[in-house]
Amino acid sequence: MSSNRKRLGVAATVLLVIAGVAAIGSSKHTGDPAIGSAHAAGPDAEATQVGVAVVLSRPVTERQEYSGRLAAIDDIAIRPLVSGTIVGVHFKDASLVRRGDLLFSIDPKPYQAEVDRASGLLAAAQARVAFASADAARAERLIATNAISRRDLDEKINALHEAQATVKTAMAALDSARINLGYTRVTAPVAGRVSRAELTLGNTVSSGASAPLLTNLVSVSPIYASFDVDEQTYLAYLCCSSGAPVPVSLGLANETGYSRQGVIDSLDNQLDSRSGTIRVRARFDNADGALLPGLYARIRVSGGQSHDRVLINDTAVGTDQTRKYVLVVDEQDRAQYRQVELGNLHDGLRIVLSGLEPGEKIIVNGVQRVRPQEKVSVQPVEMANLAPSTKPAA
Repeated sequence: MSSNRKRLGVAATVLLVIAGVAAIGSSKHTGDPAIGSAHAAGPDAEATQVGVAVVLSRPVTERQEYSGRLAAIDDIAIRPLVSGTIVGVHFKDASLVRRGDLLFSIDPKPYQAEVDRASGLLAAAQARVAFASADAARAERLIATNAISRRDLDEKINALHEAQATVKTAMAALDSARINLGYTRVTAPVAGRVSRAELTLGNTVSSGASAPLLTNLVSVSPIYASFDVDEQTYLAYLCCSSGAPVPVSLGLANETGYSRQGVIDSLDNQLDSRSGTIRVRARFDNADGALLPGLYARIRVSGGQSHDRVLINDTAVGTDQTRKYVLVVDEQDRAQYRQVELGNLHDGLRIVLSGLEPGEKIIVNGVQRVRPQEKVSVQPVEMANLAPSTKPAA
């Protein structure tokens, strides 16, 4: 009885296997819609849609960008040149002043009195000169008739010379007194912007090396921008300019571009061997007074002749450890890995020094979604129409 059951179970298993094989064979001949559609959709599902742009080539004038600080051409600490009491402050804090404008008044009465005293001494010395001159002339007439001795004549002439010397001394004392009187009016030596008044009415000030600071005055226009350039930039742009002004551009911290144009004004007399840089100073007009000394500035130095350069957008650039790469789309619409060497930005596009040729197609949108050798679905875009890049130089 048990052997019959075993034979029946084996027969049922064989029938099930035969039925499965027949079903598979039938599906091969007649076609399973689900399996067929999945197989047909395979290649399209693998193709990732990406934005592809053509590598550009344009004439580019090389530029280098640096960070610096603005500095006034004239930065003057206003200090008193005579002692006395401040009796007047004639400006508002942070106001613009012209050359010669009155800033402070120091009590002039003691110095006016000194001028009057020196004037009196000068008048007395001039009177003595007049008397000594007449006396010497009279003695010269008398010596002709031997009415006086030669010694008496010499004494008269010597007295005249002493009187004339006294006049010169009195005149110098009067000039000194007038100068000190003029110093009681503290005026602006240059046109510019004045700081706040450090000392106000009623304060007594002294002169000399320990004289207190009254205020600070800086010139406004033009203004300097100081920055350090590397040795390569110096050799390429600055050392052989043949006397022609080297153009530079300036941008402030709140600007994305470069709003002001200027020229290189001076170079330091030696290269710093520790940092490999040289100090450079550029000059910019500042008629509106918006630029203040001490502000951070972005400086762009341009120089040399224009050359054709390969340009791409930074959105196409990927990073592989320390290397930069792009994905080039070949004729079969497959992504190919290409290592590149990058340069500076130029009008929002990145200069490619090596690794790409003009006219090649690269992925600019969707680089992170694609691996090398993968099939892609190309959507053409314009390289120049992409958002300008703001990345720093690689």
